[in-house]
Amino acid sequence: MIKGLYEEIAKRWYRGGNIWLYSDPHFSDAEMVYLRKDYIGDEEQIRRINAKVGKNDTFICLGDVGNLELVKRIKGYKVLIMGNHDEGSAKRYLEAGFNEVYEGYLTINPKIILSHEPADFPYAFNIHGHDHSDWYPKDGKHLNVCAEHIDYTPISLITLLKTGVASKIEDIHRATIDNATERKFKKGK
Repeated sequence: MIKGLYEEIAKRWYRGGNIWLYSDPHFSDAEMVYLRKDYIGDEEQIRRINAKVGKNDTFICLGDVGNLELVKRIKGYKVLIMGNHDEGSAKRYLEAGFNEVYEGYLTINPKIILSHEPADFPYAFNIHGHDHSDWYPKDGKHLNVCAEHIDYTPISLITLLKTGVASKIEDIHRATIDNATERKFKKGK
């Protein structure tokens, strides 16, 4: 198992499933035709998602779902991190077919944080959506998985982690220990 993934995802991955990341499907949102480059529509999005996500996989949507009826057609164990267009309670999304719903950031290991909007954490790699333009941070500490930025194809978290995306991120635990040791050393002089 990948050390640090929260327990349910770790169990599912250990049984042979993959973990897929995708954001901002905006299902049935008429404005997307004008806002998105190369807009493909709901049916093609679902086809591309299900071409990757299998029944034993975990599909993590980083917000802005849109038409909840279409969620039922997505395969796998479904996790939602609510976005700014996701209205109502988490219960509404659970009833629509998500297995887990979060209203804020989700830390999945000491160096990886999932969120809807880009967030700056000096100690973490942030995987997010929300930004449909090209201004989002390209600093080695962020990855935008907004549908149109990933060609409407979910990204494998496992493959992403194997590339070492978080390897240059300072471990918060190590930094805390080093800072405390340095302060103690300076006091002792």
